[in-house]
Amino acid sequence: MQKQAEGRSGESLRRLQEGHGHAERRFLEQVWWPATGSFDHLHPEYEVHDFKDGTRYLDFAYLRFPMRICIEIDGYGPHSKDVSRWQFADQLMRQNHLVIDGWRIIRFSYDDISEKPRRCQQLIQQLLGIWFAEESQQLLLSPKEQQIIHFMIQKQTKLTPLEVSQHIGITDRHARTLLHRLVQAKVLMSASGNKRIRSYKLNPGAKHLSW
Repeated sequence: MQKQAEGRSGESLRRLQEGHGHAERRFLEQVWWPATGSFDHLHPEYEVHDFKDGTRYLDFAYLRFPMRICIEIDGYGPHSKDVSRWQFADQLMRQNHLVIDGWRIIRFSYDDISEKPRRCQQLIQQLLGIWFAEESQQLLLSPKEQQIIHFMIQKQTKLTPLEVSQHIGITDRHARTLLHRLVQAKVLMSASGNKRIRSYKLNPGAKHLSW
């Protein structure tokens, strides 16, 4: 949690510190850690930009290229009965747009993670095993290259070297070098420009990359 807080500020930091409740912590202790033995690639209270150009927060996001997995923990209680018809419809539309944007969505009930944790662990292991069984073929990305990929996933649009340099806090030249390496690794591709790439986007055909 401390590692996740280091790169956050404002509402994102507040959500991480205050929004991560008992159910989410129980999921980490009872399900995720026993199933995987690692918190690598798992991001709590992950910020995404929705179809209305607003900001949403996922309980957890597992970001390991080319997969994006949204994990939600749903409680059954009075608060679920207080949801208005508009809020209910909005939640469904939010999930639909995540799917359109390429997210896999996994939902667990609080009762299952408390009373049937082994079943939940097996589901996580099956999902990750299907996608990441070929560990030896994966390309390891540097921390700054990982930051670039995370930034592109959050923004859901093409990015220029200047935008990348400002976000990560590096020079424009360094950003171009990293972006060029990611193109060579077939993680990114040109969004505009041929001889000289002016903007970049994620390569939807990239596979077996660990970040």
